[in-house]
Amino acid sequence: MNNVPRNSPLWKFLQLLPAILLVVSSPFLEAQTASEFAITKIESQIVTRPAVNYSGATQKTVQPKSWLEIEVTFASQSASPAEKYTDDLVINYYVLLSNKTVAFPQGALLTGQTALTSVPAKQNDLKSVIYLSPRSMERLFDGKAPTSSSSAIVDIGVTLTKQGQVVAQKSLKGSGVWWPQFQQTPGYLLNKSETPFASLNWEYYEQVKKQ
Repeated sequence: MNNVPRNSPLWKFLQLLPAILLVVSSPFLEAQTASEFAITKIESQIVTRPAVNYSGATQKTVQPKSWLEIEVTFASQSASPAEKYTDDLVINYYVLLSNKTVAFPQGALLTGQTALTSVPAKQNDLKSVIYLSPRSMERLFDGKAPTSSSSAIVDIGVTLTKQGQVVAQKSLKGSGVWWPQFQQTPGYLLNKSETPFASLNWEYYEQVKKQ
């Protein structure tokens, strides 16, 4: 290379060669460093609490009210063949409501998280869930709870973190990472164990870590 004239086309090509190699090899590098987790689906719906008949005490009659249910489907592919399960996976929810008020001029951004344990590797249909109670919906929507999830929600963002690092993220409407620009409102979203749905579909959702 020392014998190549500096003003020749070959010299210019050799100067650009490292950048060319980087561009050519980048898909391979991305494949090698791909995350071991991926969020594949975010769904929301309005559901009513389960009806349970029991004996030994007077049953209280109350009209079932609507809960907002948010379900996340994700895939796991362990980076290490020896790692069969993950015990430190946290699902973070960012739910932007369509309740624009004086208190929430852009709508309330509700935040919550679910810490999971014993998450198996090499599975593509893992699920987790979180809820918003009827009373909270009434409060956040000024006494008029929405009748559909589409009218209640502007967008939903979800991230997966492992050992404090984000390993996957997704938006319901595919609009990128939009939630950092909003003021967060924690305390409203409830884990399944905090709701009337606690005993339902036990094996359908991934195991929540004890606090």
